[in-house]
Amino acid sequence: MVLTPAQESAGSPSPDDARRDCLAIRDHLIRARLYPPASSASQPHEPDTTAAPAGFRISPDPFPLSPSEYNLFQSLGQRLLAFYRGLNRLYFDSLRGSQPAWVASYLDQGKPEALIAFSRMNRFRSHLPAVIRPDIIPTPDGMVITELDSVPGGIGLTACLSGAYDQLAPSRQPLPTPSPIGRDTMLQHFAAMLRSQQGEHPGCVAIVVSEEAKDYRSEMQWLADRLREIGCDAYCVDPKSVGFTEEGLFLDQSSGRRSIGLIYRFYELFDLKNVPKSELIMYAVKKGLVAVTPPYKPALEEKLAFGLFHHPELRGFWHRTLDEEAQALLSNLLPRTWILDPRPVPPSAVIPDLQLSDHAVSDFRRLAQATQKDRRLVIKPSGFSELAWGSRGVSIGHDLPQAEWALALEQALENFPQTPSVLQEFRKGRQFECRYYSEAADAIVPMSGRVRLSPYYFVVGDKAELGGVLATVCSVEKKIIHGMVDAIMAPCAVAH
Repeated sequence: MVLTPAQESAGSPSPDDARRDCLAIRDHLIRARLYPPASSASQPHEPDTTAAPAGFRISPDPFPLSPSEYNLFQSLGQRLLAFYRGLNRLYFDSLRGSQPAWVASYLDQGKPEALIAFSRMNRFRSHLPAVIRPDIIPTPDGMVITELDSVPGGIGLTACLSGAYDQLAPSRQPLPTPSPIGRDTMLQHFAAMLRSQQGEHPGCVAIVVSEEAKDYRSEMQWLADRLREIGCDAYCVDPKSVGFTEEGLFLDQSSGRRSIGLIYRFYELFDLKNVPKSELIMYAVKKGLVAVTPPYKPALEEKLAFGLFHHPELRGFWHRTLDEEAQALLSNLLPRTWILDPRPVPPSAVIPDLQLSDHAVSDFRRLAQATQKDRRLVIKPSGFSELAWGSRGVSIGHDLPQAEWALALEQALENFPQTPSVLQEFRKGRQFECRYYSEAADAIVPMSGRVRLSPYYFVVGDKAELGGVLATVCSVEKKIIHGMVDAIMAPCAVAH
């Protein structure tokens, strides 16, 4: 994808070799049912009831990380786990009155009362997300985390891609492909996380994928199949397949009925009303009949958490909660974020650190008249909304006409009581020169793009282990970087 100086000096693989590598990667993904079959594919495929996987552009090389970038990713997981632990504590301290009441009020806003009450139960108080995936954009000024995801897609895809690229390494002499991060560890760390979360609950693991998340069902099915191969009794199922008795939850498999010890929740909390059996699952979790991860804690799935980290009134809390290294690292990585609250600010006060043409701002509506230069800002739903994932609902200020920006801002402020939104500073990604296999040209072609790096961390005990890193590269004219058919998706490797 991007050649290192050492590779360039040695001479890169020939276009024919690169093309053959891409076809080999594509065939590997097709066999895994993680890529749509090529129209010219001659081999038959068994019928598949899962959703058809989406295609993307395939590069002949993994995306290279420098040793310093890899070291950053190695240490980042522990810092993000500490951040989640601090956010969880901040929420409960706010409920108790030892931190400002508005913190919990913001984090609970727009959520059903029953879900809020469930999330506050003492037995779940210390529960945290066991999978952590930040979305990271390399910029000319360093890395920036645009958001955190605790119900991320891409786990199976990253593991499968890493294996596909790793198989190419021996054939690329004298210029071997660097081994991708995650060729072994994605699956192993995910399995270790599941075992840790299941604890003493007997039974299998049910990876429950909702209709809303059906685009990821094929990769979660692949993941469950691989988990069973390494001794982790896991199954990818539709919520309707989960059965209930007073003794617990179960699955009816061809080999017989299997009790469920752990539910891996691959559905968003905003979608609970559309998830069959969701009330029965929550009842079983409440009664201690089954474990679940991620926990039913909507407060920990809010983008406005970045705004709480930067809020001056909470600076002392974070200073006491995080060590100096974590504070310094997150201060650089987490972009300035504001909660779009339409309520008036007193005349003697301003919105912290928000300026318009070098003037302090006391009313978000003033931003409606901002020039394109001053609109290098992003509006996005904070979390509990169908628009809050997959880059839906995102408005980039300088990319919109002034009238459309003003409308997006006003709608976000009006929707605040039901769906809070955040305002975040926009940080432009660095440009990379990449290459990929073009089906139309049947050749390797160049592409100038910007990348999103998504490291996957799996929590076991008090440690967040790096499993692998997925790179998503979109062409330079795209303002939002996310998975799409014309994006390159590849695992990352350490460039030496």
